[in-house]
Amino acid sequence: MELFERAAYYGLNSVLAVYLTNKVSQGGLGFTEQSVGFLQSLIYAFTYVIPIAGGALADRYGYRRMLLFAFSILSAGYFVAGNVTAYGAVFASLLFMATGAGLFKPIISGTLARTTTEENSGFGFGIYYWMINIGAFLAPLLVTVLKGFSWRYVFIASALYCAAMLLPTVFLFKDPPKPTNTKSLGEVARGAAMVLGDARFMLMIVVYSGFWILYFQTFGSVLWYLRDFVNTQPVNAFFASLGVPLKFDTEHVTVVNGGTIILLQVLVSRVVKNVRPLPTMVSGIVIGTLGFLCLAASTSVWVFILGLSVFSIGEMTAHPKYYSYVGLVAPADKKAVYMGYAFLYGVIGSLIGSSLGGALYGSMLKPVVGLPGAAAAARKFWLIFVALNICAAIGLVIYDRMFAQDTPETNAKARKIMMGIYGLLLAAGLLFLHSSIFGGAEVSYKTLVQAVIMLLLGAGGMVVSFAKR
Repeated sequence: MELFERAAYYGLNSVLAVYLTNKVSQGGLGFTEQSVGFLQSLIYAFTYVIPIAGGALADRYGYRRMLLFAFSILSAGYFVAGNVTAYGAVFASLLFMATGAGLFKPIISGTLARTTTEENSGFGFGIYYWMINIGAFLAPLLVTVLKGFSWRYVFIASALYCAAMLLPTVFLFKDPPKPTNTKSLGEVARGAAMVLGDARFMLMIVVYSGFWILYFQTFGSVLWYLRDFVNTQPVNAFFASLGVPLKFDTEHVTVVNGGTIILLQVLVSRVVKNVRPLPTMVSGIVIGTLGFLCLAASTSVWVFILGLSVFSIGEMTAHPKYYSYVGLVAPADKKAVYMGYAFLYGVIGSLIGSSLGGALYGSMLKPVVGLPGAAAAARKFWLIFVALNICAAIGLVIYDRMFAQDTPETNAKARKIMMGIYGLLLAAGLLFLHSSIFGGAEVSYKTLVQAVIMLLLGAGGMVVSFAKR
């Protein structure tokens, strides 16, 4: 199930940003990079937020029943998204898909947790992560063939992957033993408020999210950059000399990422096995930064592929140790609860990363495609993300030295910093709100939604921080 659901997800998202922004004459929908970045930021954030409620719903109503529901709305979301062209309709159908993906996430990991033992859980979860990357590696290869006929076939394939999983759900899947205590949605909300009100924990999430701002470029600006700036002919000629009719295109970005992880994850895990989490995470972030430096250094397709591979090594180095670090910084009596909210890095990383990538690409790179200054503009573009990642690495080191210990002093200092961040979000939200309503002849609904999100995050952060205090 994990293999097929991830194949559907990565197969589509390996080309989604390009399909949405390609000209209508080229089979795309002709949306701007800014609008697609905004769309992706909410879609990806949804897939990280929904599991909060999804786990509680699965415990209460049964895993099998929730799987049937999740696969049904996943299939419907993918299918409808490929058959509509209006921005709002595409947005709504992809939100439908993201809801299904978010409901699915905790069911499989929960099933593994409840059907494996202490002796074989490592092996079970190893297969789980392997399947994720197998799906990410194989599905885009089929996308290469499908999009040659029609972009719609890519969406249909993702819908069929998920619809096919209804069969094993009906005939093979059995609910694992239920936990002794199931949480209500109210209890889940109270747990979320407790974690979100922990300024020290949230500060760590904010710092680490800097790395994931880069990660989410691989679903947006990296794909547009390959389409508009990189000559892929040398790679195509190389494979032609081997008798392989491969045309390197945007979907192969995901193939390179997944393939690198499949080949090297075991080796990297062994190398860092006995290294403390913080140095390992910082090393991974630095390696990821080197990957984006490759993109800044040259528009050569070989350097582009090298950059993707290096970034993937950084990802597989940093992220597994992240969960170990969460266990270290979480309060001793609440580690399990905090681990359940460790995924919040993805919410912040996607909300900022996809929107920022789309906005910067649309303003810095799109206007200079094919012009003499294009390479210099691309270099500045990628160096912005390199700088963000350097800040994340330095911030993580500072955090470890000043805030890692759970003491009244560290909590007080972290609360002051987070209150400042929440205050900035409120101020930005008010500016966006004014701009959306009074900045033009018509109301900018995209900017209005961004304003509402900022205001909710800022106000919500203030409320839970004061309540925690």
